[in-house]
Amino acid sequence: MRIALFEPEIAGNVGAVLRLGACLGAEVDLIEPMGFTWDDRRVRRTAMDYIDHVAVTRHAGFAAFHATLGARRLLLFTTRGGQSAYDFRFRADDVLLFGKESAGVPPAIAATCDAQLRLPIRPQVRSMNLATAAALALGEAMRQTAGLPD
Repeated sequence: MRIALFEPEIAGNVGAVLRLGACLGAEVDLIEPMGFTWDDRRVRRTAMDYIDHVAVTRHAGFAAFHATLGARRLLLFTTRGGQSAYDFRFRADDVLLFGKESAGVPPAIAATCDAQLRLPIRPQVRSMNLATAAALALGEAMRQTAGLPD
């Protein structure tokens, strides 16, 4: 299973997602441009030494990333998703896509996804933190596919 971050803007979120990937054994794809310098100390500070235990691939843009998918499904997590992630049937080779913190993904990119899923939240709030949403989504996807580590 892979987590893909579309043009992430906050180094701390990327660091937290890298740590998540290391802990659960998920690869992480970073789709550029990013809103910070990759060697930013904040990424390493958040990911700590876990960064050495996660496979990270940086892509020059969405087209370069999309070309790596092969037959894998691309699943977009968005507040506009029509189906709850908890009602969706995941596959072990799915790629979970999360948009940039300030704007999500453009409609043209959303249209390329195999599904648009949402994580249920209370109506009084707009959205979750990117790393928190990735943790909930990956946890559910790996639970369903028996991919959680022992």
